[in-house]
Amino acid sequence: MPDKSSSGGMRELVISPDVVADFTAMPFADESFALVVFDPPHFRRNGEKSWCGLKYGTLAMGWEAQFRKGFAECFRVLRPDGVLIFKWCESDIPLAKVLALTPELPLFGNKNPRRSGTHWVTFMKAPA
Repeated sequence: MPDKSSSGGMRELVISPDVVADFTAMPFADESFALVVFDPPHFRRNGEKSWCGLKYGTLAMGWEAQFRKGFAECFRVLRPDGVLIFKWCESDIPLAKVLALTPELPLFGNKNPRRSGTHWVTFMKAPA
């Protein structure tokens, strides 16, 4: 696929996950992990065949409901005192709009990334 950002104008996209699953219905038991990283697509307007769209995905209509389920699922598979790392690039949608989709409050994160617009937010699951 042509890519102007690489030397020579070409690069290969290889995606080879260990598990392919829906992040709103993960095939794991409750409290399976001490650490979960949640890095969903964050652009609404990627072209279906664009490099960014192929590499990172594109948000579909109704993404807000999907993210509510995704956050809930991340916390379901986290052990008590487990950590969720959430990555978000706010070039299209503000971080505050996304964080409003979960009742959980982050412990910390970089609230004002000046150059990249990418936030890393850390949550911890409270013991029951």
